[in-house]
Amino acid sequence: MGTLLSIGAFSRMTFLSVKALRHYHDVGLLLPAAIDPESGYRRYEASQVPTAQVIRRLRDLGMPLEEVRVVVQAPDVDTRNAAIIAHLHRMERQLQQTQATVASLRNLIEEAPAPIAVEFRAIDPTAALAVRARIGTDEVVGWLAAAFGELRATLATAGGRRLGADAALYSGELLEDERGELVAFVPVEGAVRPSGRVERVILPAVEYAVAVHRGSFDSLDRTYAALGTVVAERAIGVEGPIREDYLVGERDTPDESKHVTEVCWPVFQTLAREHG
Repeated sequence: MGTLLSIGAFSRMTFLSVKALRHYHDVGLLLPAAIDPESGYRRYEASQVPTAQVIRRLRDLGMPLEEVRVVVQAPDVDTRNAAIIAHLHRMERQLQQTQATVASLRNLIEEAPAPIAVEFRAIDPTAALAVRARIGTDEVVGWLAAAFGELRATLATAGGRRLGADAALYSGELLEDERGELVAFVPVEGAVRPSGRVERVILPAVEYAVAVHRGSFDSLDRTYAALGTVVAERAIGVEGPIREDYLVGERDTPDESKHVTEVCWPVFQTLAREHG
């Protein structure tokens, strides 16, 4: 065993606080080289300094403790590098999200809202393949990606023909209370044999006020606000889920600036025509 260092000295050498070192010991991430059986004082070896420095840098990058453990306890270089690369990719996605949010906020501050075109549309009862679940708003993006993957796989193997774009129905509960039902669906025709979570449903006839959103979802709230204002001013809104049709989405292009989403707000269309 090499020269033993007090926890205070080790803290000063690594820029890790004594509190952090004690926590890393408690969770089994960085164990002291020795513990005095009488006083309980922790002692570290100088050879542990590089490991402590790696831990500090990974934590500075926001890596969760369990992933830090994978890195510092990796049995080989490939395992270690894979964990680090996975976290770097996650950071890159977070950076992209932050940049998009900053751009959206700048536009919100600097640009006056553009006039919105609203179309009133009646949709007949529609046969569809659907996946539904009660989820939280923080789960929406990942859940939709998985659900649409299942729907496309079912279409590819179970017969039937797609009649429209990927779409989703957002319950009022989900939008207002941050948890509720979300239905992902694809309009279809013909005999289809669904399986697993996928079910064949008939969506009821609905009348909608429809606005088109172009670009990423970071500014989708502006389209919702403009469309909702039109509906509220005409007092034509009715209860029911809001529908989004993804006319151009991830399956078409990874460039979010080219995405096109129709937002469909349920209304009583007869009143819409009277107020037109």
